[in-house]
Formats: sequence, structure tokens, C-alpha cells
Amino acid sequence: MSRQSRSGELRSESAAEAATDLLIYAPEGLAEGVRILSAESVFAEILERAGPPRFRRRRNGFGTLLHIILEQQVSIDAAAAMHRRLVGLCNPLTPKAYLALDDATLRSCGFSRQKMGYARHLAEVVDSGEFDFALLGAVEDEAALTQLLSIRGIGRWSAEVYLLFALGRPNIWPAGDLGLQLAIGKQLGLVARPDEVEMRRLGEAWQPWRSVAACLFWQSYLHARGRSAPHLPPELLYASDLSPGIMHPQ
Repeated sequence: MSRQSRSGELRSESAAEAATDLLIYAPEGLAEGVRILSAESVFAEILERAGPPRFRRRRNGFGTLLHIILEQQVSIDAAAAMHRRLVGLCNPLTPKAYLALDDATLRSCGFSRQKMGYARHLAEVVDSGEFDFALLGAVEDEAALTQLLSIRGIGRWSAEVYLLFALGRPNIWPAGDLGLQLAIGKQLGLVARPDEVEMRRLGEAWQPWRSVAACLFWQSYLHARGRSAPHLPPELLYASDLSPGIMHPQ
């Protein structure tokens, strides 16, 4: 190999490593949480078999919460397809621009009538200033959860997923998540899939790193099915040059 080609290869490797370093994963403190939890055999086994979790952090803002509404009761792939069609017709995706879309346009993107209503309500409260994402990012977990639950169509699962992935909170436990329930049932050798009440009891053992524990269990669930963390559109991904409190444009 020539010196010139070897030099080019090294530059390519350095660029790839730099790009990897720039990726931001959820939640905050992921590496520390993984280090602490890896002392438990259940997590050590997941790490050895499936590797560390690599779920990208999402931006705090209208687009991310709208995408989570789309994820309700459908696959991540189906939600992503709806979002792609929507952004193709409404870019940039802002509350005001969304409110200008009629029912026929939203149906063509795959929206159900219920999701149209939920998304319109979200757009209205954000556009009016009634709901403020910057303020949401500044308050403690319980207060943020309460604010999210005040939005029509945002239940506990949606709120907890938002807190974990958009705000990066390290101690959130989405106990109603089916994939998480299935993963825990398998990893802990339970006879039946745990329900939400049992999940909340089990999650107490992993405070104050429940978000990290959830990501490890999800990693196990995906690995067992030959899948990896979902690929999200770039406009929804958290960028280090933005304040964690808000997604631009709003």
C-alpha cells in the first residue's frame, strides 16, 4: 500500500470516528448508567450478547412530540412512513404550517381521524404559546410529566417516551411499553409477561438509572429479533449546537 493511500485511509478512519463521537444517545449519563448497571448479571449478559444501547437522542419540540403521537399503536416503521409523507408536504414542519393542512391531505399521509385531532390540538397549544417546550425542558421529571399529560392524546407512555428520548432524563420507566415488558419477561425468566403494575414494581430496583435499564432491555429485545435502534429523520435528532430546551424552528 502506498504512503498516499494509507494516509487517505487513516483520514477516512479518523473522520468516521469523529462522526461517531458526535452522535448523541439517550438518556443523559448513558455511559455512567451502563457502567453501574453492568455489575448486575442480567445487564452484563445483555451487554455481552447485544452490545450497548444506541438509541439516538431526539430534539425537544413540536416535531418530536408529533412523531411520538404517530408512533402510538403502530409500528415505528409505519410512523416513520407517515412522518416522511407529512414532511414532503409540509416543510418545515411547524405548528402553524401543520394547522394549514386539511383532512384530505392528512389522510393521504396515513393519519387516522383520531391522530389528526391529537396533532391539531398539539399544534394549537404550541402555536398559541399555551405549551412551551423550553419551559418543559427546564422543570423536574414529575412536573414535566404533568405538563405533557395535559395535552390531549398524550398518555403516560407517550409522555415517558418523550421524557426519556427528547429530554434525556435518566430515571424514566415506560412501564406500559410492550417491547419492554416482553424483554423483561424473557430476561428475568418470568412465567408471564408482566403488566404495567408489576413493571413499575420491578423498575424500582434500577433507580436512579431506570431509563438506562429500559434502553438495555430494549437493546436485548431488538437484538433477539435481528433489529437495531430505529432510524429517525435528521430533523428530529438532537444536535449539540442547539439548546436542549427547544427544537428549531418552532
